[in-house]
Amino acid sequence: MGATVFHPSTRLPSMPLAFADRLNNVETSAIRELFKLLGKPGIISFAGGFPDSAMFDVAGIRAASERVLAEEPGAALQYGATEGYQPLREQLATFMQGKGVAGLAPEQLIVTTGSQQALDLLGKTMIDPGDKVIVEGPTFLATIQCFRLYGAEVISAPVDGEGVQPDALERLIVEHRPKLVYLIPTFGNPSGATLSLERRKRVLELAARHQVLVVEDDPYGDLYFGEAPPASLLALSAQVPGSREWLAHCGSLSKVLSPGLRVGWLIAPPELLARAVMCKQFSDAHTSTFAQATAAQYLKSGAMPATLAHVRTVYAERAQAMGDALRAELGDAVEFVQPRGGLFLWVRLTGARGQERDAGALAKRAIDKGVAFVPGTPFFSQNPDAATLRLSFATADVAKIREGVARLGQALKG
Repeated sequence: MGATVFHPSTRLPSMPLAFADRLNNVETSAIRELFKLLGKPGIISFAGGFPDSAMFDVAGIRAASERVLAEEPGAALQYGATEGYQPLREQLATFMQGKGVAGLAPEQLIVTTGSQQALDLLGKTMIDPGDKVIVEGPTFLATIQCFRLYGAEVISAPVDGEGVQPDALERLIVEHRPKLVYLIPTFGNPSGATLSLERRKRVLELAARHQVLVVEDDPYGDLYFGEAPPASLLALSAQVPGSREWLAHCGSLSKVLSPGLRVGWLIAPPELLARAVMCKQFSDAHTSTFAQATAAQYLKSGAMPATLAHVRTVYAERAQAMGDALRAELGDAVEFVQPRGGLFLWVRLTGARGQERDAGALAKRAIDKGVAFVPGTPFFSQNPDAATLRLSFATADVAKIREGVARLGQALKG
């Protein structure tokens, strides 16, 4: 029997692509849909979760990159170790030691392509379909999506003005036996809440007592206004016996130096770190060596303290301006806690005098008035609060913040 011959003009039956079932666990972000509207002329955006590009130390980064090309071009432009560029690992260890993490060795951390990759590596190494993880309610949207992509059931722990509530967290740990607990203890996204010192120690005690991995995500800890926040869980773990072996820490230079460099890091127990390296090798081999070398030179230059001081001053002024404007323009129609750091102000609509309590509906009207924000619902893995919204004060100057909040007040009045 002769072979079947297909002619160029032959059309095979159309068949749909068979996508992975795990994609059914995640939905298109409402935030992504909102961003499509931001191209309208004249929009003042409080929606983004990124730093102000005007805060980037362009001259310092340029000088660092020039030193890289002058002193180490071969290494910086070549493939590198999956664990990270050794000079950067050394600089990051020193950087973390300066924040109270005593005795941290370079070998105890790996460099990741932003802290987002660190979260993805934790998902790859820790989560099987059907596993349970606990997060704050609300929390970073991308974390919910990442963990759900790996098949996790994402449980929400209640948060107040001092961060996650330890008693409630312990009840959830006992009930669900999660694979991990994910927290943003300092200036959370989106809540802006900071876990108190007492609660931080309680969380570490829970990790040791129940032998559950606690993941500390700390992209905003350096962005404090005035008094520094309590020490990180990682730094405090030295005071809580047995907690360090149940703790992972994700760090990033994105919010304080440049998100475009895509430099983050993961500190974790040795056996977890080894498996994360294996998964990273399969994923991207290594973070950009040139970006790592540039970051290392920048940290080595000693420029970071001045950069942080400038950024803190600017963001503190903007945060205060936004809080003042909200009180003046919206009054008792909103309630919020004035942030002490970070990039966000978390607002709840009170419905006073019969005004709007649905932040999603308000967001649509706000766009028509020329201002954008993110409704709070997507930040909850369970039991979303439709009256909440996140405002970013990072990218608009004081004048635009005042104008944007005035527009928000107009939208609220209908």
